[in-house]
Parts: sequence; structure tokens; C-alpha cells
Amino acid sequence: MKWILATLLLFGLSHNSFSCSPDGSTGFMPENDMNIPVGHRSAGEMTEEEFHQIIDKVENHYSPIIKDMGARLKIKRNWKSGTVNAFAQQSWWFGKIYKVTMYGGLARHPEINNDGFALVVCHELGHHIGGAPKKGGMWASNEGQSDYFASLKCFRAVYENDNNIDIVAKMDVDPIARATCESQWSGANDQALCIRAAMGGYHLSRVLGGAKTGVAFDTPSKAVVSTTNHAHPQAQCRLDTYYQGALCTIDHSIDVSNKSATEGMCNRVDGDVVGVRPLCWYKPEAI
Repeated sequence: MKWILATLLLFGLSHNSFSCSPDGSTGFMPENDMNIPVGHRSAGEMTEEEFHQIIDKVENHYSPIIKDMGARLKIKRNWKSGTVNAFAQQSWWFGKIYKVTMYGGLARHPEINNDGFALVVCHELGHHIGGAPKKGGMWASNEGQSDYFASLKCFRAVYENDNNIDIVAKMDVDPIARATCESQWSGANDQALCIRAAMGGYHLSRVLGGAKTGVAFDTPSKAVVSTTNHAHPQAQCRLDTYYQGALCTIDHSIDVSNKSATEGMCNRVDGDVVGVRPLCWYKPEAI
């Protein structure tokens, strides 16, 4: 009996401890010791109500989609925790469960905004349904792909029916991001959605270290990988990814694939120049 229990525990650990890295050691951000508790003097402006509203919006849209895929979406909300990170896990004990864990510490980071936080929820969801490339043949889409999915598919799907034009009119928008979004998209609502996703990615890149190193829309990473990087790219590279995902005009309703790294996305092999995944983390198979 003890042997059976030990076997079950071992099986459970090997099938229930993954997150943003294959061994479960890192999340949306690399491991860090940041902690922003409720009421901390450095906390940003996001409220607990907004924290839940953002998660609700993503959850309400994707729960029925994931149910149709034969799984269940479960988002754990820990507003009181000061942890500055987020995680994705899968469990198969009682049916397939796609887990996402969101922390108040990340929501309270002074550099984040509401759209940036929404992109993190979408990034964690992207580990489950963001498509190839995957991490070493495992279930999770890699970090760059999850970033790309967040702005390419998830953010658009969740916010397309918002009054995006009015929302953007009240935002402080980078002129380069505005100009490229307006040149790439023809409809005013699509342009505004692109701007929101791009600016959300900008705020996230500052959370990820860009506030210290400096990140900008007109200084894309010059790095070119020889093989696809499955780990966390640098802050500028991650901004480039969110930005390009926002600029890709492939319809968000066109699904990505767990096997093909080109389906439902903008690709150099198809002649796309704008909206493609940056070479600072992605190595296209045809190049």
C-alpha cells in the first residue's frame, strides 16, 4: 500500500508541477525576491476590484473555449500576496485542468498598467493554448510564443468589444506605436486595440527590467538567435514581441497549432515583414 501511495505521489509531482519553465522554477518573470504587499508605499494604482475585473474578462471569454477543448480553466487569484510573478500549471488528476495563478504583488508593481496586467493573464493562458514552439516537446508554449499569443490573439479577443477608441483617447501613447498601429490596421477600433496591446507590452517590459536598461519602440533588439530561445528573453526583446503581436493583422479567431509554428500567425516565410516574431528569441525553420 505504501509503495502504491509513493508511486502515485511521484506520478502526481511529475505531472502537476510545471509552470513557465519545464521544471516549474520560474513564472512570467525570472525568479526574483520582489515583494509588494497590500498598502506598500511603492504600490501602483491598480485596485483589487480592477485586478478581479481583468481576470474575469479573460476567464469569461476563454473558459467555454477551453471546455470545448476537453479541459477546464482554473485561475487562482491571490490579491493579498506580494509576489511579483504569475504561473501556469496543468493537472490531470481529476480531468485536464489548465491552471493560472495571478498575484497581487505583480498587479501592484508601479510600472504596470491594466492592459499590461491583462497581457500577463493572456501570457499564462498562452502557455496552455499559445501553440508552437513548445518547451522541449512539453505541453507549455515557450516564453516568447506566450508573449506573442498574448497580444496577437488573447488581448484582441478579450477587448475587441470595448470602447477602444475612447480608451486610447485618454491614454498617454508613444507616437511611434500610434503611427505604426495606424499604418498597419485600417479600422479605427483595430488601431486602438493595437495601441492598447503595444502600450501594455511597453509597461510590462519596464516591469521586466526595462525601467533600468531602457526600452523603446524604435530600438528593437539587435540579437539574432541561432536556435529558438525557450527561456525568458531580455526586456527589449519581450517588448518587441508584444509589439509585433499587436501589429500582425492575422485574425485572432484563426487558431494557432501545437505542431506547426506558422499556423495562425504572421511569418517571414509567407512574405510578412511586420508582425513577425522577433529574431532575438525565435529562429524560423525556413531561415
